[in-house]
Amino acid sequence: MRIGKQDQALTAIATSDADSITVRGYDLCNDLIGQIDFSDYFWLLVIGEKPTAAQRKVLDACLVAIAEHGLVPSVQAARMTLAAGPDAWQGAMSAGLLGMGSVVAGSTEVSGRYLADVMAKADADGTDLETAAIESLKELKAQRKKVPGLGHPQHSDGDPRANKLLEIAEEQGVSGRYMETLSVLAKHAPGIINRPLPINVSGAIPAVILDAGWPLEALKAVPLLARTAGLAAHLYEESLRSIGFIMSHQADLAISYDGEISEINKAKSA
Repeated sequence: MRIGKQDQALTAIATSDADSITVRGYDLCNDLIGQIDFSDYFWLLVIGEKPTAAQRKVLDACLVAIAEHGLVPSVQAARMTLAAGPDAWQGAMSAGLLGMGSVVAGSTEVSGRYLADVMAKADADGTDLETAAIESLKELKAQRKKVPGLGHPQHSDGDPRANKLLEIAEEQGVSGRYMETLSVLAKHAPGIINRPLPINVSGAIPAVILDAGWPLEALKAVPLLARTAGLAAHLYEESLRSIGFIMSHQADLAISYDGEISEINKAKSA
């Protein structure tokens, strides 16, 4: 069964025959393997052309910045999954990646789309970014919603990763409308929301990588690829010295049961 229009049975990414493999117009064995770094290859695969030196620098910085941040929920999910199934790395890795939603790690995409929405609002209203940003912040406050890309529960005085990414982007001459929009939001948000809201890493990543030329539609690929590396480290360590069941046990200790108790158990505890 076909759903929707399906008259473009084409791909521009890769093809192969008995003698060669072609990726984005390059011969895989002669032009790419041993000739290109993985970050360049990642950019080439997604966008279809090799990055400039500045684009490579910004992409590398973003990947390093978000690859690891300790025992966050996605890491815990992956490690507990591997503890329960030591032979299923793919399952444990999947568990970790599936845990990258709109709150942790996957928030990069949410922030990027929010920046794009503020920019689109300015264009649609024929106004400037500052006016559009202020109106958007007031709307978020009225709806009691968080400001994507701003604030961090641990780095309340400023996310050092975000500061470094913005610094690198400036050094590389990567500065555009996304970074400008983020800066304007960060300027006005604390006064409108009435609490400290520094730029966090999930705000800085989309601002710098989108200004570098990365497509908004593929934004989530950046933290996904980065966290895959971090998860690999945790899964390797989990295979050597497991803490998966320790984390599970600590959850049992930390969370109390407040549901119904059967009459038999009531009698036992009496």
